[in-house]
Amino acid sequence: MAKFSSDLDLTGDAPVRVRPRLGEWGPSLVPTTSRKKRVRVYSLAALVVGLAAVTALITVFYRAVQGG
Repeated sequence: MAKFSSDLDLTGDAPVRVRPRLGEWGPSLVPTTSRKKRVRVYSLAALVVGLAAVTALITVFYRAVQGG
């Protein structure tokens, strides 16, 4: 049976270098949920723009090789 513990140390055996710094009310320098959502949207948009640019470049080269 698992031992019930009220130990609130969530870092456990994690090395000090990967533990977030604690501020007055909790971890500091930890990204917020809204920032994570924005980063997801920006990275998806960057992926779409990158794919569109590669597709356009391939189209230009294909037409140049075909003599168009």
